Amino acid sequence: MIRRLLAVAAGMAVVAVIVLGAWLQIDERRTLGVRHAAVSTAPDRIDIRASIQHVDATARQLTLRLLVVPRGDLGESGGLAPATDLTLLTSALVRGDLRFPAHARISSVDVPVSLSSGSVADYPFDAYGTLIEVAAQAGGAAVPVSMTLTGRDPLFTQDMAAEQIDGAASFDVGIERTTSVLLFALFMMAAMWALAGAVVLATWFLVSRRRGLVWPALGWMAATLFALAAFRNTAPGTPPFGCLVDYTAFLWAEMIIAASLTCVVIAGARTEFTGTAP
Repeated sequence: MIRRLLAVAAGMAVVAVIVLGAWLQIDERRTLGVRHAAVSTAPDRIDIRASIQHVDATARQLTLRLLVVPRGDLGESGGLAPATDLTLLTSALVRGDLRFPAHARISSVDVPVSLSSGSVADYPFDAYGTLIEVAAQAGGAAVPVSMTLTGRDPLFTQDMAAEQIDGAASFDVGIERTTSVLLFALFMMAAMWALAGAVVLATWFLVSRRRGLVWPALGWMAATLFALAAFRNTAPGTPPFGCLVDYTAFLWAEMIIAASLTCVVIAGARTEFTGTAP
């Protein structure tokens, strides 16, 4: 009876974990599809559909993809080309203004944008901010901009405040790691400490019971030492060495395992030489 109850409880726990994981994925997928808009209703305007394609925390920049569509008398061929020379004026954090010649087909363009705050050293709790502002000039005269901005990087979530300022579109963007990245990073830290604790426990048994040089145990400890480095490099977003994960788990786990392995070898060799191994 008890075994049956345990089996049912285990099955329910597995189902609950699966449902929780599916809910987290759906929630993050929904967040990626949210459009933030700074809207202008003028008939003659520049429509811009923008999306954050990739956030490079190490380089402190994001890649912004822009699709520019002139509307009304500002465009021709259904908005595929500007009727006059078109210039997009951007804020200081957006690297460079964009120019589109008259009557030439407009293609989507990727623009790098600097991140003004945050540090990757805080991974996985790192958060960043940037300001994206876009104004437009057609034939040298200012024209209104209507712009939407969407996040597309699956490793980051965005919190945006959009507004219209004198015909220009402005987005105050906050960026942080998604829940799935945070949970996996926390799991990695817990796993590192758990493996280090397992090696310490095995070391205590081997040394206290004078087991000598137990080669399978030594091989497992050495493999764990090097496997942790590969495991650490699987962190989502591949954070550089020296971030919070390293100082709270990885470095300590490596030192503990290396010290334990050394103790087992020294104690085992002494036992083998004195002939006191059981």
